[in-house]
Amino acid sequence: MRQSDNNKRRQFFRSLGGQGPIRRPPWTADDFTDRCVRCAACIDACPERVLFHGGGGYPEIRFTDAGCTLCGACVDVCDASVFDTGRQAFPWRARIESNCLALANVHCQSCQDACQWRAITFVPQLGHAPAPRLATDACTGCGACQAQCPNHAITLTSEEMVHAD
Repeated sequence: MRQSDNNKRRQFFRSLGGQGPIRRPPWTADDFTDRCVRCAACIDACPERVLFHGGGGYPEIRFTDAGCTLCGACVDVCDASVFDTGRQAFPWRARIESNCLALANVHCQSCQDACQWRAITFVPQLGHAPAPRLATDACTGCGACQAQCPNHAITLTSEEMVHAD
């Protein structure tokens, strides 16, 4: 059985336990675990410290404290050539959930402040806090907004699910 098939099974069991998806570094494909040699060079090179040792020693990306700036340091140090910068960096996009503080009329714009791609803006509303507006076409899925949201109101969703709404 290929390693990528094992990862699909692992992800299925993670979801049964209520854990989120395994997220891999930018510019990687589904066959990442078949090609990665687990040398950790990308983890060591990441200036934002968003890459971590995951299950089986494979790199995972987590947006708990910061987002990915797409600097390419991970690509530059990889001898296994698992990165393809010709592809989209991430297959997911941000989604603002109903527990957003701004949607509850609390003035908060931390996600906009964190988004260097300007995918999140706030629209003034008379008598209410400005409302968030997300431009999914401008969103890179870098996770900076998710890392900074004080109410954990931003999720990262695969593109198919974002466009299905």
